[in-house]
Order: sequence, then structure tokens, then C-alpha cells
Amino acid sequence: MDKLRAHLATLDFSAALTAVGLRLLGALLILLIGAWLAARLANFIQRALNRAKVDDTLTGFLRNLVYGVLITLLVALALAALGVSAAPMVAALGTAGLAIGLALQGSLSNLAWGVLLIMFRPFRVGDYITAGGIDGTVESINLMYTQLVLPDNREAVVPNAKVGGDAILNFNRLGTRRLDLRIGVGWRDDLDQAMAAMRRVLADEPLVLAQPAPGVWVDSIAQQTVTLVLRGWVKSDDAWAAQTALLRAVKQRIDAGELSLPATAHEVKVVQAQEQGRAGG
Repeated sequence: MDKLRAHLATLDFSAALTAVGLRLLGALLILLIGAWLAARLANFIQRALNRAKVDDTLTGFLRNLVYGVLITLLVALALAALGVSAAPMVAALGTAGLAIGLALQGSLSNLAWGVLLIMFRPFRVGDYITAGGIDGTVESINLMYTQLVLPDNREAVVPNAKVGGDAILNFNRLGTRRLDLRIGVGWRDDLDQAMAAMRRVLADEPLVLAQPAPGVWVDSIAQQTVTLVLRGWVKSDDAWAAQTALLRAVKQRIDAGELSLPATAHEVKVVQAQEQGRAGG
């Protein structure tokens, strides 16, 4: 007992308390100043992304991601200043991150593809696209899903992983589209006259662009049909109207007798039955 009292008497409690206080003050300063600097840096990155005209959704996500990473590093530095080893915390965070990643594998895949779609912009709001096997007009793009409005006014919410993992067809990106219309004419029609009539159909339609020049070609020859293909460029927004107008004009040419529809082949089989076992035979 006397030895314990003598040992306690030799300890300098004031110095120990001072050291602990300095460590706490240092850790607090690291957190306060570090949090202020982290917020300034995150806001600077956000302003830089805004000047670069990066999507607002992606800008906010990256800003919060940078801020969260910096705060995590500050906590590790503060613990180190207190004399606490950061290795167990880092290991715990790594384990927790792995578990969360496995549990949210699908969601993280959607998130990653959402970031890529927003960064590289294969399509924009208002474009008519085929994505994930679905045709529709893009209504919105966020980090997890892409919303499409289908031609019949239904809405489709497509996960970004499905959108990015498949081919994307954008019908509006370049502003123009080529129409390919296949028209069958009869064998008895003069082919040159039929092609000339089709060229007049293309030339008379105001929705068909002069450049690139439209044209008519022979696509295939079958037993009763010669198939012509009409190709003309139109503005993307005029595609359906132009197709309807061209088909109407072709029908008018047929009605006027300039063209004839292919004859349908019919196979007629005649079976002759012979009488057997005639009476008295």
C-alpha cells in the first residue's frame, strides 16, 4: 500500500491532463478547420462543374461524394491526433463497404451507369430512342433510372444498368433520318417507267429533303413481284408524316394506272376420279 502511494505521488496529473487537453484541442481543430476546408473544396468543385455545364444531378452527386470522402479522412486524422489507431476503423469501414456493396450490387450498377449516361450523354431529354428494348421519348434521366414516354402515352421507368448494357438507338440526335419504302410492282409493268413514277413521287413530296438526293432502286425480284425501294432523307420530326404522304402518293399512282399491284399466284390442283366397279363390269 505504501508503494502504491509512493508511485501515485510521483505521477504528474497536471501534465497528463494538459497532454490530454492538447490532444482533444488538436482533434477538435482538425475537425473544425478540416470541415470548413472540405466544404470550400466541395463547393469549388461544384462551381467548376457548373461552369463546365455538367448536369445538375451529377454535379450535386459528385459534390456530396467529395465532401463525404473528405469528412471520413478528417475523422481518421482526428482519431490519430488523439492517439487512437485508425487501422481498426479503416478495416471496419472496408468491411462495411464490402457488405453494403454486395447487398446493393444492382443499385450500385444502376448508379454507375447513371453517372456514365449523364457524363457522356448518348441521348437527351426529348429524344426518341430505343433503350433496353423499349421505344420511347426520354422524359428524364437521373442517377438510378431513365424515364421514357411510350408512343401510346404509357410511361416506362428503365434501370440505367439495362439502358447502358444494351444498344441505344437515338432517332433524333443527328436531326435527319432516311426513309426506306419497299413497293412491289407487277411483272408486266415497264420497270423504267415504274422507277420514273417513283422518282416523281419523291420529287413532289416537300417533306423529302433535296440533299442527300433521294432515289429509287430495285431491291429484289420474286416469282410475281419486282420490289422497288424508295429512299429519301427527311427531318426526324417529319418521318411519320413523310412516310404517310409518300405511301398515299404511291396509291394515287396505282389508281391512275401508272403502276399495277403484283398478281397473286394461285395453285389450282385438279383431281380426276375414275369410276371403278361399274355395274355389269
